[in-house]
Amino acid sequence: MTTPRGFRDRADDGLLTLVGEVPELVRNLVIAEFNAAKGWVTRTAKHAGIGVAWFLAALFFLFWSIPALGTFFIAGLASWMPVWLSALIVFVIMLLIAAVLAVLGVFRMKKVAADENPVQAAQTDVKIVKDIADEL
Repeated sequence: MTTPRGFRDRADDGLLTLVGEVPELVRNLVIAEFNAAKGWVTRTAKHAGIGVAWFLAALFFLFWSIPALGTFFIAGLASWMPVWLSALIVFVIMLLIAAVLAVLGVFRMKKVAADENPVQAAQTDVKIVKDIADEL
């Protein structure tokens, strides 16, 4: 007898029949979970890809807004001094900002290099356990 949803009524099945069907049920469950995980990964990757595309578009416009801002500063300074001098001042200021940001980046990278890698920590732990096991 089947239920309205198409599932078999197992009320009259014996214990051995039910136990015999457990491997198939577990297999079906694992396959269903795997398919659900694949679907989730596919949806997540799609959404992440679209989000990355939007970020890249934003970065494109940000990249081209920086020269426009520099031109704005040059034009503003050019009202008080020659254009070549205002362009030179803006160029030097941009170089100083780039140098400060590079120094900050170098300091941050030194911190990253100083941190212990989790894989190295696990290898150290395994070595300690092996040394203790060898002593016993």
